[in-house]
Amino acid sequence: MIGLPHPPRWTWTRFFVGLGVVALIASACSPMYVIKASIAEAKILRARQPLHEVILDPATDERTKAKLTLVVEARTFAIDGLGLDVGDSYTSFTQLDQDTLALVLSAATRDRFASKTWWFPVVGRVPYKGYFDEDDALKDQQVLEDEGLDTYLRPTAAFSTLGWFSDPLLSTLLRRDEVDLVETVIHELSHNHLFVHGSVGFNESFATFVGRVGAIEFFCTRQGGGPDTVECLRAQERWRDYQIFSTFIDDLVDRLQAIYSDTTLSYDQKLEQRHVLFESRLDDFEARVQPSFEAMTFQSFLVTPLNNATLMARMRYYHRLTDFQALLDEHGGLRAAVEHLVVGVGNVEDPYNLLPVPVSTEPNGP
Repeated sequence: MIGLPHPPRWTWTRFFVGLGVVALIASACSPMYVIKASIAEAKILRARQPLHEVILDPATDERTKAKLTLVVEARTFAIDGLGLDVGDSYTSFTQLDQDTLALVLSAATRDRFASKTWWFPVVGRVPYKGYFDEDDALKDQQVLEDEGLDTYLRPTAAFSTLGWFSDPLLSTLLRRDEVDLVETVIHELSHNHLFVHGSVGFNESFATFVGRVGAIEFFCTRQGGGPDTVECLRAQERWRDYQIFSTFIDDLVDRLQAIYSDTTLSYDQKLEQRHVLFESRLDDFEARVQPSFEAMTFQSFLVTPLNNATLMARMRYYHRLTDFQALLDEHGGLRAAVEHLVVGVGNVEDPYNLLPVPVSTEPNGP
C-alpha cells in the first residue's frame, strides 16, 4: 500500500479521516480496504525506532546489530556510491510481530497477458493489491478465480512508499543473508530515485538491476571486501543467475504471445496449447536451465502453479535483464547507467527504449 504524504502538523486522527475521505471518492477502490491498509501501515510507521538507537541499544543482539550496521553502510553506499536520492528511507527500524509483512494478490486473464488492475489514491492504477490480513486476501483471491481469472497470492517482506513516507527497515528483512539484504535495501531505495508512472514492469526490473548490480559493487569495492571475498563472488553469481532466468522467462512469454495472438484459435484451444507449452517449458527448465545456475535454484518456479498471473508477476521483476547488463557494459558502471535512464525517461514513451537493442540472449556478468 502506498500512502499519502505525511503532513507533520496533522494528528493521526486527521490523517485517517483524510484517508477515509479519499477512499470514499475512489470509485474503483474499496473504502474499507484503504482504511484497513492505512491503519496497518500507520502501525508500522508508529513503531519506528531510529536505526542508530537500535544498534547502540544494549538489548539488541549481536546478529541484529551486525545486520543493521550493514544496512546503514549499504544505504550510505547507495547515496554516495550510486548517487541515489533515497530521502529518509531506511533510517529507522520496525520490529514486526509476524514473519510475513504482507500478502500481494495479482490476477490476469487466461487467454492473453492482461492484468487485473486496481485504482488507489496518489499512485493510480497498479496490477496488484497488498493485504495485511490473510483471510481478506484469500477471500478476494477466490472472488477473482470465480470470475475466471488466473491468480497469484504471494508473501512480501518489503515495500516502498516511493518517498511519501520515511520507510523503515522491517525486521522481516533480517532473515536474509548479507548479499540479499543489501540487494533488497538498494532495490527498494532505487524506487525513490526513479519511478515511472504507468510502467510497473520497468520500475521493478530497473530496481532488480540496480539492487543486484549495486550489491556487486558494494561487496566487491567496500573496505574490508574485495573481488575475492565470498560476498562479492556470491553477488556476481546471483546476478548471472538472474539474467539466465530472465532470458528463460522472456522466451516463454514470446511463445505464449504467439498462441494468444493467433486469431484462428478458440479460447479453449488457446488454453489447451498453453497447457502443453507450460508442461514442455517446465521440463526444459528442470532438465537444462536449473542445472546452469551457479548460486540460485528458482525452485519456486517449479512448485508455484504456472499461469498468466504468476508469469506476469515474474515478468515485472525479470524482464530484459540482459539488456540492462548491456547498458551497464555500455556506460562502464552502475551510477552512469542509472543516470542515463533518469535523464532519458522523460523523452521516451516506453522507458525500455532507453536500453540497448537486444543482440544476444546469452547473459554475461558485470
